[in-house]
Amino acid sequence: MIYEIRSYRLKPRSLAEVEQRFGEAYEHRKKYSPLAGFWHTEIGPLNEIVHMWPYADLAERARVRAEAAKDPNWPPKTADFILQMQSEIVVPFPFVPDVTPGKLGPVYELRYYTIKAGTLPDVIKRWETKIGERTKLSPLVLAGGVDLGEANRFIHIWGYTSLDQRAAVRARARETGVWPPPGGGDTLLTQANKILLPAAFSPLQ
Repeated sequence: MIYEIRSYRLKPRSLAEVEQRFGEAYEHRKKYSPLAGFWHTEIGPLNEIVHMWPYADLAERARVRAEAAKDPNWPPKTADFILQMQSEIVVPFPFVPDVTPGKLGPVYELRYYTIKAGTLPDVIKRWETKIGERTKLSPLVLAGGVDLGEANRFIHIWGYTSLDQRAAVRARARETGVWPPPGGGDTLLTQANKILLPAAFSPLQ
């Protein structure tokens, strides 16, 4: 399984209209393949939507996108509102289960880490030693390396019931030594995050 994460920067004050149009068009698009999640930013770069699509592989992605492009109802009529688009293909870490619909939020945190070249296998090993303990505190939606997009980067998405719960979970994880995994501090180059809220039609709520 792979996941395509698409981030669109929008014109100010257009978010509600974009989400409405996207949701209406998705009713036609989902017969080709389902969304995993659709969010907008609450903290971080404002006026941004993030949508995540699962595919078996790149061949299925190409086939599905070609089929959907023939549908008169897709893509949604949102081009006039879009200022910037970014797409990344993420390959999940081996121990991460498939993303399934459900209520893991409604607050989601998307984190992007850039690391030194060649160090992703070490990151995966260190995560595997601790992820079982960490996910007892709050659910992991996805963690994986960016295969197509910005090189030497991995992403992880976490669900929280509120920002207060996020703060409490992160404090508890540090205090108990559950998270972050030990070591690897010298391999991290940059870190960034976004706090996301789901659209009404998102399979993840």
